[in-house]
Amino acid sequence: MSSVHTEKYFEDDVFEHLTSHGWLGGDAAKYDAQLALYPEDAIAWVREAYPKEWEKFCVQNSGDPEGLFLKQLVRERSKHGTLSVLRHGFKIAGLGATRIAMSMPMPSSRNNPDAVSRYEAIRCRVVRQVHYSPNRQGESIDLLLLVNGVPVATVELKTQFTQTVHDAIRQYRFDRPPKDPTTRAAEPLLQFKSGAIVHFAVSTEEVYMTTRLAGKDTRFLPFNQGHNEGAGNPPNPDGYKTAYLWERVFDRDEWLHIIAKFVHLESKGNKETMIFPRFH
Repeated sequence: MSSVHTEKYFEDDVFEHLTSHGWLGGDAAKYDAQLALYPEDAIAWVREAYPKEWEKFCVQNSGDPEGLFLKQLVRERSKHGTLSVLRHGFKIAGLGATRIAMSMPMPSSRNNPDAVSRYEAIRCRVVRQVHYSPNRQGESIDLLLLVNGVPVATVELKTQFTQTVHDAIRQYRFDRPPKDPTTRAAEPLLQFKSGAIVHFAVSTEEVYMTTRLAGKDTRFLPFNQGHNEGAGNPPNPDGYKTAYLWERVFDRDEWLHIIAKFVHLESKGNKETMIFPRFH
C-alpha cells in the first residue's frame, strides 16, 4: 500500500477523533493563506464575545467592518505575535480601552454564566490539507489547528508502515521554508511568533515538535512519553502509540489551557524563544 494511502487513513483517524471531541472540521478553501486566518471564525468570535463593541465598531466602519477588523488583527499579530493576540488582545480605534482578545482561559467556576458562555463559544477548528502558501501553489500541510480563526499549530503525519517521524521532520526542514526560496517572500503561517505557535512532526510511533522553522537548521525536540526509561512511546493496546497527542494534548479544554497558561515567549536581549511545554 502506498504511503499516500496509509497516511490518508492515519489522517482520517486523527481528524475523526478531534471532530467527535469538540473540534470543528474545516474547509481548506475557507482558509485565507495571505492573512493566515480562517476569517469566518475570527468574525464569529468577536461578534459573540464582544457584541456591544462589535456593534459600535460596525457603526463607525459601515463600509467593510469585517475586512477592517481582519486587517487590524493581522497587523497586531505581526507586531506582537499570535500568543499575544490570543491572550492579551489588542485595542481598536474607536473602542477606547477595550482589548479584543482572540481567546480566553477556562473560567475558574461556572458561577459567571457570561464567562462560561464566552468560553464555550471558542471555536477550535481542525482543517485538512491546507494550501498554506500565498507564494508557492500546491503546497499543503496535513493538519492545521486554529483557535477562533487564528492558526496555533501545524501537523505533518507519517505512518510507520512506509515512513518515520524523521521523514516528517525532513519535510518541515526542506519543504516548509518560512520564506519562499525564489522570491524571499514570507510565508505568513510559518513565521516565528506571528504564525502558528508550534509545528508537530507525527508518526504512528513518535512525535517531535518545534516552535521555530528555519529551513535545514530547524531544531526539533522529542514530544514522546518515554518507554522503559528510554526514548519513544509505550505500546498502546487501543491504537496508535502517539494517540496521546490528539486524545490528551489536543483535548479541547486541555489545548486551550496550554495556550492560555503554559506557552511562554522568552526574551533575552534581542533573541526571542517560544517555549512550548514538553509532554510529561
